[in-house]
Amino acid sequence: MSEEIALKKQKKAHKRGFRFYCRIYRKILVQDLKSKMSYRSDFIISTLGMIATNVTGFISFWILFRNFPSINGWDYYEMLFLYGFSLVSLTPVQCLFDNNWSLRMNVYRGDFIKYCFRPINLFFYYQSEVFDIKGLGQLAFGIGTIAYAWAHIDLPFTLLALLKLILFLITASLIMIALQNAAAATCFWLTNSFYILDLAYKFRDFAKYPITIFSPVFRFIFTFVIPIAFIAYYPSLVILRPDEIPILTWLSPIIGVIFFLLSVTFWMYGARKYSGTGS
Repeated sequence: MSEEIALKKQKKAHKRGFRFYCRIYRKILVQDLKSKMSYRSDFIISTLGMIATNVTGFISFWILFRNFPSINGWDYYEMLFLYGFSLVSLTPVQCLFDNNWSLRMNVYRGDFIKYCFRPINLFFYYQSEVFDIKGLGQLAFGIGTIAYAWAHIDLPFTLLALLKLILFLITASLIMIALQNAAAATCFWLTNSFYILDLAYKFRDFAKYPITIFSPVFRFIFTFVIPIAFIAYYPSLVILRPDEIPILTWLSPIIGVIFFLLSVTFWMYGARKYSGTGS
């Protein structure tokens, strides 16, 4: 098929409605889960491994705060809240966008070409093909950590506070998704783009710490260049420090949506430039 045919099919995909994509995604999800559950031992071992990793992070905080009562004004339970917040906000990118890790090899081998000729949104089609169910264990652990920390922080639990928490968790998720989308899309131009994607993923480790503990240079980088401060720190302030919320916290939802849309645009731009291996 020619590039012109592929372009026509993609234009047709833009006319599809929200209900159509929900129905398609449900069918793809069911098939993906069936294939994963056929290897139950692998699923169980992977899930236990992820839970063990998160428990290790929990324990590391406990050990750290046995020696230091606070870090730059942040006590144990506030840091624990940040940790849980980052885990929950990272779950969507873990569950829904895990196929970005395979993008480089699909492009390199030429397998990506099959996604270009279907009358469905290319970005949606590619990302929906894989659902990492192991991420649900991380979600449960993150929610439990937030609940545990909240119970020990002198803050009221109200419906409004819960709605704010959900809104800013979604905001934080959009930032991490955007970082991974953009990093993964570099494979359309760079042969060995794995290190860029891996670097973007490793930046998540800094998200569980308040940005105030870093030097001014890194505060600027983590806020305006690689915005990992919006994955946990700025969004969580709406709950942890309701009396001293900076303007960047209130701007977080807008920033999250903008970064996500820009990342999808960048991803799609690279996909449109893709022409196969030529073999």
